[in-house]
Amino acid sequence: MPTSAPAALADVTASDSTLRRFLHGLPGVDAVGLEARAASLGTRSIKTTAKAYAIDLAISMVDLTTLEGADTPGKVRALGAKAVLPDPTDRTAPSTAAICVYPDMVAVAKETVAGSGVLVASVATAFPAGRAALDVKLADVRDAVAAGADEIDMVIDRGAFLAGNYMKVYDEIVAVKEASGAARLKVIFETGELSTYDNIRRASWLGMLAGADFIKTSTGKVAVNATPANTLLMLEAVRDFRAQTGVQVGVKPAGGIRTTKDAIKFLVLVNETAGQDWLDNHWFRFGASSLLNDLLMQRQKLATGRYSGPDYVTVD
Repeated sequence: MPTSAPAALADVTASDSTLRRFLHGLPGVDAVGLEARAASLGTRSIKTTAKAYAIDLAISMVDLTTLEGADTPGKVRALGAKAVLPDPTDRTAPSTAAICVYPDMVAVAKETVAGSGVLVASVATAFPAGRAALDVKLADVRDAVAAGADEIDMVIDRGAFLAGNYMKVYDEIVAVKEASGAARLKVIFETGELSTYDNIRRASWLGMLAGADFIKTSTGKVAVNATPANTLLMLEAVRDFRAQTGVQVGVKPAGGIRTTKDAIKFLVLVNETAGQDWLDNHWFRFGASSLLNDLLMQRQKLATGRYSGPDYVTVD
């Protein structure tokens, strides 16, 4: 995977000025048009067998997440077991894509999901604020990788980005990518703090130029996280980036996606914007904790005709 700008766009990262010129030369975002399209796609109706397929696909795309100060090894083991076998009463339910934890819980998570195909993702780089020196951030990443993390979810320096110091952000992502080794890198923008859609578009291209394997909306720790509009904008970015460079990059909306209805809306956005190549958990993920339970309840309802309710799924 790339650790710096693909050859087709190598010149734009040659200096701070060329990078700034490129990012500010991207087309401006029509906010009204973007939100209207996202809302329109959200009205699509998915029924019966298509809905059953969409629910299983969404389950397989979940990064089942616990990122709390009160996390314990027992909680991580329970969550890992749920990721591997989401519905103990129905072994046809797919496993989730990954379990996402703090670096100090990676080894516990790795042991719990061993041999299952479920990946272990770790947040890093002084998550969620990212306010630390680069050597501290890189040590955070190396600790997670050494413990067995398959994926690293890093946060960008939003202060540097908003100050227009794009090369600093670019260099940090490149350094984190290198420290991640074989682990895939998800780059979190914290879109709720970037203020404008233009900034989200610029951050998306900046992350991809620096070698991100995924671009991710948010940490789930601020008031505004993933929305249909900001995810649509990022899907447009990965589609256009592949058209220019041949490099495919994944997208991960995170935070605030809690219901099956919400998840299906996002899958429609993927299909209609980036295309079917992204309808796979190698290229699209949901960062979520409570979403999985609703997906399981809706899955049970389709199978039995009855809505079992939250007492019939595990509490995370």
